[in-house]
Formats: sequence, C-alpha cells, structure tokens
Amino acid sequence: MDSYLEPAEAVTLEKKIRRSVFIGHLFPCRSLADVGEIAARAEGEHRNANHNCRAYVLGPEADVEYSSDDGEPAGTAGKPILSAIRRSGMTNVMVVVSRYFGGIRLGVRGLIDAYGGVASGVVELARPVERIRSRRLVICLPYAIIGDIIHMLNVEGMIGVPEWTYGEGIELRAEVRFSAMSRVAGLLDELQARNRVHSWSWISLN
Repeated sequence: MDSYLEPAEAVTLEKKIRRSVFIGHLFPCRSLADVGEIAARAEGEHRNANHNCRAYVLGPEADVEYSSDDGEPAGTAGKPILSAIRRSGMTNVMVVVSRYFGGIRLGVRGLIDAYGGVASGVVELARPVERIRSRRLVICLPYAIIGDIIHMLNVEGMIGVPEWTYGEGIELRAEVRFSAMSRVAGLLDELQARNRVHSWSWISLN
C-alpha cells in the first residue's frame, strides 16, 4: 500500500450513560513507546475513574493491535473500542475510554454498547490525514543523464521535489512511492550496468 490514514490530532468526547460518565480520548500514536506514555498520561488525568479501558492500532499496515478491559467484564470494553478503531480505517491511533461509575450497573450488553458508542463517537470526531509511504533514494550520476533520470522518476512515482548536490557529478536525493520501489530499482540496476549511473541506494523507509 502506498498510503494510510492516521489522526491529525487528539480529540475528546464525554457522554453520560445511566449516571455513569464515559470520557473518550483519541490520540495519534506511532510506537509502543508512545503507547506507554499516552496510557500513563490518560490514567494520571483520570486516576479517580473506576476504569480506564483502551485499545490501539499501530503501523502502516495496521498490523499491531491491543485492547484492555481494565477490570470490566472480559470483552465488554477493550474489544468494542478496538472494533471502533478498525472501522475507522485509521492506524497509529489509541483510544482510552475512562468510566466514572454512577451507581447503576449496565450489564454486559450495556457495557459493550456504552464503550463501543463512546469510542465510535470520538473516532468520528477525529480528522484523518493521509500519509504516503515512501523510501528515500540517493543516485550518483553524470550531468548528461539528469533529464532522463528525472523523467523516469516522475513517471514511476517520485514524491515532491528532488534535492541536488553538485560536484564532478551529481548526487540526487528523492522520495519514491513504496509501490514503485521494485520498478525503480530494476531500472537503476540496468542503468548502472550500462555505466550511465555511477551508484544508487535506498537510505530510509517512511
């Protein structure tokens, strides 16, 4: 996949359901280190809540996920929150729903609906932004082939404007879409074999 969606900023939603107060917080979250920091911050802010239930989905391919019921009956809080995140199509997101018990028990179905509803509501408030997956490319080439290389990169999936360093030859740095990497690598290998490109390499992955 060339792109994925993640939240642009943190958002909050509060709902009162049968005297219990549910506060949903959605946070952009890109790593397990972020998870620990965000969870500690949310639990510190709501240290008097009866439960701080949460779920997160991480990674460009949304392949890391987790949920916690934090003392609520198994499957009544973390899973509904996680389901709301999945339905949003976003990744790199963590949702914490804090519950202040109001004295009326909601039952299993009621808890699922409450946590799922608050999570869905806070997810709907989030503003998703598209992130492009790319890899940075460095090519050392002679001046005579500049036009050919720029044309090739534009056709194959270059993102943005390339950077240049001039000397005896040229060092070009450019961002290439994830899906174009294989094609670009094959073309550059061919050009290098024909001595039209001095060298090339990938240097980072976003």
